[in-house]
Amino acid sequence: MRVVFHEAFHRSDYSEDGYDNAADPGRLMGVMEALRNDGHYGVEQPAPATRADLVRGHGEGYVAAIEGKPRLFAMASLAAGAAMLAGDLAVRGEPMFACVRPPGHHASRASAWGHCTFSNIALALLRLRDAGLISSAFVVDFDLHTGDGTRDVLKGWPAAQVLNPYGDNAEEYLRNLEDRLKGAPQVDILAVSAGFDAYVHDLGRKLSTDNFFTIGRLLQAYAIRLGHQRRFAVLEGGYYLPDLGKNVLAFCRGFE
Repeated sequence: MRVVFHEAFHRSDYSEDGYDNAADPGRLMGVMEALRNDGHYGVEQPAPATRADLVRGHGEGYVAAIEGKPRLFAMASLAAGAAMLAGDLAVRGEPMFACVRPPGHHASRASAWGHCTFSNIALALLRLRDAGLISSAFVVDFDLHTGDGTRDVLKGWPAAQVLNPYGDNAEEYLRNLEDRLKGAPQVDILAVSAGFDAYVHDLGRKLSTDNFFTIGRLLQAYAIRLGHQRRFAVLEGGYYLPDLGKNVLAFCRGFE
């Protein structure tokens, strides 16, 4: 398993929101420190998504509006490019994790909220589809918040489905995920919106570090059942910085 990351993601000056906790200084430092210290996650450096990549999932006017915000456009197009690189490598059979910001699962075709800009996961999947490498996909979004943007961008593609597990507590949540994966379709690739804000010390106050490992392992098992094992994940939320690194590492150990 490899990680897609660019040192530019450490910058926190890209956001123009009044308050953007996805852009907190140092937010990704603990994540990359944990992954690098683990010793067996090689790092791949992405290039920004091209305009042609972006307009696969977003309207021309929306992309142009983001281009008018140079720092945001540079960071968001790099995040989309990182997701695309993860997808490109995953379709060859290697599990991948893209450590990026800004996140993307609340980015619809012509708007975004929740600190998102471009629909990273959806753009990666559309790129693979248009290249003739996949014809179907299954997205699992375990962020605390529903991936409404991903659904919007992919809504014209019936063979791409999005699952947002639910549960009032960790036991119910994991049971729901496991049950719904048992009935999940046979697809060409598994994509994961990996949000860690349902953590017990974060906004959701529900999942533990061990639970994130279990989520990774359940998704790995589904990919194995698919036969080809093509899978990749992209970082979404997660704002309790003292433990974000260990939570991402736990997920990756389960998912790899």
